This record gives sequence, C-alpha cells and structure tokens, in this order.
Amino acid sequence: MKPFFFTRIQYTSGDWDTDQRMPSNLMHSLVEYTTLPVDQKEKVVQLGSPDLFKSPFCYLSGHKLVEFSAKERDNFKRYVQNGGFVFVDDCNHDVDGLFAKSFEQEMGRTFGPKALQKIPNDHPIYTCFFKFTDGPPTTSFELNGWGDDLVHDYLKAILINGRIGVLYSNKDYGCEWDYDFRNKRFLAEDNTRFGVNIVTYALTA
Repeated sequence: MKPFFFTRIQYTSGDWDTDQRMPSNLMHSLVEYTTLPVDQKEKVVQLGSPDLFKSPFCYLSGHKLVEFSAKERDNFKRYVQNGGFVFVDDCNHDVDGLFAKSFEQEMGRTFGPKALQKIPNDHPIYTCFFKFTDGPPTTSFELNGWGDDLVHDYLKAILINGRIGVLYSNKDYGCEWDYDFRNKRFLAEDNTRFGVNIVTYALTA
C-alpha cells in the first residue's frame, strides 16, 4: 500500500498558503490513530498541473478571492469527477466573506448552480472512524472568533455518484488545527480527530 500524502492546492487567485502547521498536525494524527502508512511531507501542487491527478486527497483554503483560470477549472472538475477528493476550508469562518462567496460562485460555474449542497449530520463521514453524532464539531474560532458567534451546524459538499468529491467547510478547521502536534497533550480532547474522519472517508468511500 502506497503511503498517504497530503496535497495542498496552489491556485492563482487569492491566498492559498494558509495554516502552515495544519498538514503535519493532521498527518501525525493519522499515524497515531490509524494503521495507514503516511508520507509526512506535505506536497504543494498547482491546480492547473497534471500532477493534481496523482493525489488521492487535496486541501484548498484561503481568506481572499477564489477565481479559477479556465485550465484550473477544467483540472478541478476532471479531478473530482474522476474520483478525487478536495477538502475546502474557509479561513474566514463566515458565510458572507470574499472566500465563501467567490468559492461558492466558482463551484456553481464549475459544476452547476445547485451542485454544492448541505450534507445531513448523519452522513457517513461523521462516523467512518471517530463518532460525531451531532455532525461537524464546532471550532473555537466559531465560538471566540471575530465576535460573530457564528456556529455552522452543517457542512456542504458536491456529490459525484453519491460520494463526496468536494467537502466544503466554513468552520475554519485549518486554523483550528494549525499548531505544533506536540501541543496536543494540553488539550482535553484532540481536536484533529475529525480530520482523521475526513481522510478516512476520502480514501475508503
């Protein structure tokens, strides 16, 4: 079995290089909790590159504008339709910010205006490894962030033949998990556990 590797998508608009400690933190959790072989070095792949199709799991995030070039849009669509998985996280943890608005518009252009839909909180992604019976776990940024007290009680997704191809979060998991993994011992409960579910679902669904 080839080792799992974490791929971050570099896109031409906006700021793609966020949450720089998050990948190593998540990969440490995969080593700690699962038997999955893991390549612990993050890969960065340009969205317009054919190298995208070598990655079973990709991460895309930012705070600013998301507007794909024609080549990027074509690659993103073909990657997802061919069985790829993209976890997209809004670093602004809001629903009206530039990233959220522009990403949702981009998904409408790419897959159709109604492709991005809320997923139910009993979706298998919440129970495929750890059990999250109430749906997506809340982040501290939602509770204590920019004073908005905006808690999102669902995630959105684009389904391809019944399987999630794009998982979209306004909850800012990237920032929530953006710390040195050695600091987990100070947490009452490891907050990266939902990331283990996301990767497990991406590789097995």
